[in-house]
Amino acid sequence: MSKNKVSKDTRIGEKKKRTEWPVVVYLWAFGLAIFGYTLSNLGLSHLPHSYHWITGIIGGVAGIIIGWAWYRWQGDVI
Repeated sequence: MSKNKVSKDTRIGEKKKRTEWPVVVYLWAFGLAIFGYTLSNLGLSHLPHSYHWITGIIGGVAGIIIGWAWYRWQGDVI
């Protein structure tokens, strides 16, 4: 015989914690990733293609950091 357990998350009136990222973080991350990739395509065209992708990834990580800082100080854009 098995017993059913009721989790604590099913209480009425409690709000769940939001786990989504704010929109401003996505905008900064995608924007700086595309900007970094495009700029490196123009400036580093003589180097292998992996340098362009690495620059795009670095731009995306920088965008995540800037996006969270923006969200902390200014709030979300929506």
